Formats: sequence, structure tokens, C-alpha cells
Amino acid sequence: MAAQKDLPPVTPASANPSLVPQPGHLYVIATPIGNLADLTERARALLGTVDLVACEDTRTTGAMLTRFGLRRELVAYHDHNEMEAADRLVEHLAAGRSIALVSDAGTPALSDPGFRLVRACRRRGLPVIPVPGASALTAVLSAAGLPTNGFLFVGFLPAKSAARLAFLQKYRDFDYTLALYESCHRIDKFADEILATLGSDRIVCIAKEVTKLHETFLIGRAEDVCARLGQTSLKGEFVVLIAPADFAL
Repeated sequence: MAAQKDLPPVTPASANPSLVPQPGHLYVIATPIGNLADLTERARALLGTVDLVACEDTRTTGAMLTRFGLRRELVAYHDHNEMEAADRLVEHLAAGRSIALVSDAGTPALSDPGFRLVRACRRRGLPVIPVPGASALTAVLSAAGLPTNGFLFVGFLPAKSAARLAFLQKYRDFDYTLALYESCHRIDKFADEILATLGSDRIVCIAKEVTKLHETFLIGRAEDVCARLGQTSLKGEFVVLIAPADFAL
């Protein structure tokens, strides 16, 4: 990760009006998934000037803002309080306050909290502005070499093996790439389930710690990827891609 002193200066707001938050606007801001240098100039400027930052974990986001020399009022918005927090935040927006919505890492509302707040804003006619940036999903899709003409993203599969096996059986002949996130606690078992259900020759990609120091891409036949996975550390966050049955590297 880049040290704070290495981060580039922000363009003055007077030179770019999009860097200035507007009253009553919700900014859905993508934050780095590992490498702090991936925070965009626009995201950095808005995070330093909005009235409120709604975030999954105030400690995580607070530490990130500190790295950038920023201080903002933080409000917890996570899976356990999302419904009631969304209502409160909408009232802040309706009163003319500007709010940045962030997750711990990556793009909000993609397997992270955010959907309910965005939906509530749309229902009230409040402006929602995307501030794009890092996403583990698109990062892995762009670098894996599996088909990207179409894909199905399903987030995290259920924890129970039976449900995961049912998913693999249902989509074994799907025409496009399957994309999902998996926990470090289940990735080895899920890899075995792919091998058992889809066969040894199915092309898969298992990527971990994308943009971080120990970034790893395991790509190839399911049998080979499973064997290589067993030789690596299972710590970290994983993205799994499963190619269509007729795809070959």
C-alpha cells in the first residue's frame, strides 16, 4: 500500500465542480480493496467535504480517512442496522445534508450494504451519484482471461454445502461465466465441490487478495487449480470465476 506521503495532491475544487458535494445528494463511493493508491481523486475530494460518511465499520473507514489526512463525521450503516439507518440517512438528505456511502472495501451495494439506502433515495426522488472505483469483481474479471461477454454475479453462496452443490448443478450448463465471492473458511471445500460437480476439465479462476501484497490468481482446469490451492495460504478474500463448459484456455 502507498504511504500517505506518496499520495498525489487533490485537484482544487474550483478546477472541477464534480469534486464539490451538493446539498441533499447521496454519493455512492468505491474505496480501495487493498491498495490505497486506487482511491480516485474524485472520491478523495468528496470524502473530505461531505457532511456525513455512512460506512460499515467506523473504525475501518476512520483509519482509511486518517491515511488521507481527512476527518469527517461517520455514521454506522451495516447489515444489522441497514433498514433503520437508511430511514435516518434519508431524512438527513431531505434536510439538505450531503452523504457519502462507502463499504469497508470496494463498491457499496455489491455484496455489501447500500441497496436499501439507494432504493429509499430513489423512492423519495433524492439524487444518487455513483463515484466509481475499485471492485474485486470487475478487477478479477478483467485480468483472469475467462469470457466476459456475459456473466452472472451471485455474491456469496450459502454456507451449507447442499445449497452450494444445488447451485452448481443448476448452472452447470450456463452459457456465461459465473462469478462469486467466497470466504477463506470455505474456499477449499467449495473448490472440491466445483471439481466434483463440474468435472476436472472445467476452467476456473480463484483469485485472492487482489491489489494487495499477496495477490494470487489460480487459473486453469478445476483439477489443477484445486491442487494448487491446497499448496497456498487460504487467508484473505477470494473471488471465484467459473467458465462455461465449452470454454478452453
